[in-house]
Amino acid sequence: MAHYFTLFSYIDLAIAAALVLLIIFAKPLLKIILPASLSDNKRHFRIALFRAALFTTSLIYYFNRIHEPLIASGGNTFKIIMPFVILYLAYLSNYLCQYFIHKKYGKERTIADEKTTIATYQTRLLSLIMTVFITVITLISIIKILGFDSLLEAGGILGIIGLMFALTQAAWAPDVISGLIFLNSANFEEGDVIEVENEFIGRVIKTQLFHTEILNLKNKHRIMVRNAQLRDKVIHNYSRFTSLKGLRECLTFNIGYDVTQKNILNMINNAFDQAKQDDTTFEHDTAPELKLLETGDHAVTWGVIYFTKDPYSVVSTRQNITTHILNTAIAHDISLGTPLTHTVKQLT
Repeated sequence: MAHYFTLFSYIDLAIAAALVLLIIFAKPLLKIILPASLSDNKRHFRIALFRAALFTTSLIYYFNRIHEPLIASGGNTFKIIMPFVILYLAYLSNYLCQYFIHKKYGKERTIADEKTTIATYQTRLLSLIMTVFITVITLISIIKILGFDSLLEAGGILGIIGLMFALTQAAWAPDVISGLIFLNSANFEEGDVIEVENEFIGRVIKTQLFHTEILNLKNKHRIMVRNAQLRDKVIHNYSRFTSLKGLRECLTFNIGYDVTQKNILNMINNAFDQAKQDDTTFEHDTAPELKLLETGDHAVTWGVIYFTKDPYSVVSTRQNITTHILNTAIAHDISLGTPLTHTVKQLT
């Protein structure tokens, strides 16, 4: 036993102490860098994987300190275990690099009363470069350990991987480039409420490498849209309003010619007074406006304009105000349906 202790230097003992401390305090350490939105199962799995990798690495390191010929002779045990260790270290290195890049170049923003760091053009581009760099280094290291140096020559595995990327670039390159364009232009960011070409209204959750995650505010479903497909759409950003009053909203109604503008305005004001009582999220200090939009063959199209500073509730606000206008119109004996009219021409 004393013979084995003489094989270890003070540096080896310091490394051993550091590994033991990392294994013991893995949970509080990873709590700092792991995202708060991560589920408990995934969090516990990553902590267990981190501890297992540290334990395996320490066993390999000190086993080879005692049995030096294992590395020198390229033993089978070493060749089998080390690729898995390298893969995990590459995964951990990539995760840590992305974490520090995100913290350094990310943009802080308050979403749903919580401060968070969102991705930017710099974070996404640097993360992509670091991922490619770490992947290449990992691949070369594994090939070297396994003794397949011939694969590194021209026409080897790296050439095959490069050819594969070249042949498949039409499938992934447009989405990657579109995602970088979104982040660089900052036309919309995580947390913004957008309307995509009158198809749906949603809150941007995250712009990923190949797609953008959006929460549909009407049915509360998550939607994943390819970045290239999203870039071809007309996008309205409700969170970037320029008026000090807030986001300008307009509801349209077709009302017959027999109803005067004064009666319609009176009905609208009564409807908004009722909406204030149930805490509908619109600017209560700004009176609603009534605008004539179009004079049709059978009815007049009126626009009811109001303002709101809460884009997250834009869908529910529309629904609540429309409901109050409908109920008030019925009480005032005003029809919101387009009437059918005809003109009788008297023959002489």
